[in-house]
Formats: sequence, C-alpha cells, structure tokens
Amino acid sequence: MTKKNTQLFAAVLVILLLGACTPQSSEEAAEEAPEKEEAQPEEKKEPEAPYQALTPSEDAVPLNESLSQEEQNNMPEQQMALGGDSARSIPAGATLAKDIEDQTDGPLKDHRLVAYYGTPQSENMGILGTLEPEEFMKQLKEQTQAYSDADPDRPAIPTIELITTMAQRDPGPNGTYVSQLPDEKIEEYVNLAEKHDAIVLLDIQLGTDTVMNQVKSIEKWLKHPHVHLAIDTEFQVDEGEVPGVDLGQVNGQEVQEAVKYLSKLTEENNLPDKFLLVHQFTEHVLTNKDAIQPTENVEVALNFDGWGNSTDKMALYKKYVRDDPFQYGGFKVFYDKDEPVMTPEEVVKLEPSPAIVNYQ
Repeated sequence: MTKKNTQLFAAVLVILLLGACTPQSSEEAAEEAPEKEEAQPEEKKEPEAPYQALTPSEDAVPLNESLSQEEQNNMPEQQMALGGDSARSIPAGATLAKDIEDQTDGPLKDHRLVAYYGTPQSENMGILGTLEPEEFMKQLKEQTQAYSDADPDRPAIPTIELITTMAQRDPGPNGTYVSQLPDEKIEEYVNLAEKHDAIVLLDIQLGTDTVMNQVKSIEKWLKHPHVHLAIDTEFQVDEGEVPGVDLGQVNGQEVQEAVKYLSKLTEENNLPDKFLLVHQFTEHVLTNKDAIQPTENVEVALNFDGWGNSTDKMALYKKYVRDDPFQYGGFKVFYDKDEPVMTPEEVVKLEPSPAIVNYQ
C-alpha cells in the first residue's frame, strides 16, 4: 500500500471511529431516557389543634332527647321577655348563627368553650385571682365537664381568660390608664394551659390606648398555638376620661383590624385557626358592629357580659346576639351577682346556644 493510500485509509478509519462515538440526537435520547416524574408541590401540613375537649359522661343525654318538643321548637320563655317571634331559627344546641358560615377549623366549630375570667393581680376581677393555678384548673375542669354533660354533642374545652392589660383609674407611667401583666405571669398561665390541653384567651382592656397597640404588645403570645384574643370594649375611653368612671366604647372597625391582623399572623406562622371574643354588655360600648367579619382562619364571637336578674340577661342576650348576629355568641355568668345563677342546662338552651360561656 502506498503512503498516500495508507494516509487515506487512516483518515476514513478515524471518521468511522468518531461517528461511532457521536452522542445520540436529542430525539433519540429523549426516547431512550426514562421519563422524569414531575415535581409535586409539597403539601402544607395543617397544624394540629393543641387542646382537648372533656369527654361527656357515659350517662349524658343529647339535647334532642332531653328537651321536650316545645323546648326544641321555641326559645326559653325568659329569653322572650322583650318580645318577638319565639320560634327557634336554628336547632336547639346549635351555636352558629342562622345563614352564617364558619370556614375555619377553629375551636368553636365543633366545641363549646368554658372560661374562667380574671387576673392574678386582683381578687375582685374574677375567680382566676382567688385560686392558685392548679386549684383554679381543677375547678375550671369541673365546670367545663358540666357543659360536656349538658350537651354531649358539643363537648367543652377548658379555657383560661386572662386579663393581660387591666384598666385602672391611675394614668400610669405611659398615661394610658392600663397596667400590663408581667411576662412571667402570662407565661405561667400559657404553660398551665399547655399542660392541661386547655385554651388561653388573652383579654385586653384598653384605657386610652388603641386596640392595635394592645394587640401588638402581646403578639409573641398570640403566636402560641393555644392562645387566642379577647377585647373588653367598655374600658376604652377618650382622652380626659377615666376607665371605670366613664363608660367607654370601641368602634367595630378597630376590632376588624385586629381580626385581620390575627388572621395574617395565623397564616404566616402556620398556626391552628384562632378566634376573637368581643365583650359587650350594652349597646353603647360597641359601635359599627357590622364592620366585624370573621375570616377563613379566625372565628368571632360576641360575648354578652351583663349581670343581675337571669331573665333580663336572657332577654338582652337575644337582643344583642340572637337578633343582631355576626357569627357566634358568648354568655357570661357571674357567680356572685346573678340572680339566680343559671345552670349549664339552662345556658345551653339559649338561642343561639353560646359557643363560649365565661364565669366571673
């Protein structure tokens, strides 16, 4: 073979070898490569509820069996003291107002809350200030159990309603007429609730301060999964007025700002759904009520706070809660001021049946 032919043969051989090593076309590679699974977005885990309702006793009887047909069809006579149609608009024992939805998985949806109200700083503001924490919880659970037994279809959750900022007649160093409960005391009751699978309601009394200033001051506690919010409307007064001397009031738009804030806090921190309790004992203390609207992760309840004759209280609960609802109702019982003190069996018969019952 000549030198020229040898070189030509070598060149052809190199071309053939290169062709054998050439990568497959993209189409061929796509056909032969195993199909890749599409990446699935990570499913967001719903946080677990950090509370535990008390199981009804074995002999507890559902309301639809314990109430007469007349009681199932009509409100209690005492609730009708101010007149109106006596027919129930929702079934006996139901807590959600007629034609209103609850889009949350919050604690009011399937349960009733039973709360003891007060502050460790005062024996005059409720039972919480009269007992050591463990004895307090023992008595709270006994009262809560009575509601699980009175309406076993809606088992009750023990709830601590802790006054976090308390109105006072002295303006104090910041001039707002409120004193803040020390962090270590708040922590003590938050830990107590966690230990007993209970709920904590942090109650704010406003003085001359704003709703949002007070809410933001307790934000770190509201980030706890079992901590919720209550607003005492009667203690927000104007400059020159004194809480406890002058009757205050809150505009519903301020409450709604708190609802939205709580809703955003819940979303951003992946917390279990929360609820907000608004206290009202007379028409004056809560204006622009229609502005208050629940969200997809915040429930709202209006708590009737009046004390005295039980018939008057039941009639006013109808006026402020039943006849002018925005989602759930609450009812306060005063051990020392009500005449007579209503039993759990009487309370759950109200329409709507209170989703939260608090004791002072």
